[in-house]
Amino acid sequence: CLGPPERMGSNWTERTIALSGFPEDILPSTVMTDKLTIHFLRPRNGGGEVESVMYPTDEPGIAYVTFEKEEVVNSVLRKEQVLEDKQLPMKYPLKVSQNNVE
Repeated sequence: CLGPPERMGSNWTERTIALSGFPEDILPSTVMTDKLTIHFLRPRNGGGEVESVMYPTDEPGIAYVTFEKEEVVNSVLRKEQVLEDKQLPMKYPLKVSQNNVE
């Protein structure tokens, strides 16, 4: 069994992080997707060019962020990620992990 075909190029899993800890019921999912995209585009968050944000997903409270470059994942994982936005009532510490989708 070879597993699922890679969705977006050969190293999709290496370029993707799973994250949780963001508020789910405050903003529409399209708005939250934008907020997460902007957060991970910012160099000060260790971010870089975002290829896609998958949210909502099959798993409640989980979003997947895929970057264009694999090395961005490492810099994002090294930094403490806190989602902060004027549309949100507080700061949300994000739990970020290397995405190991089987």
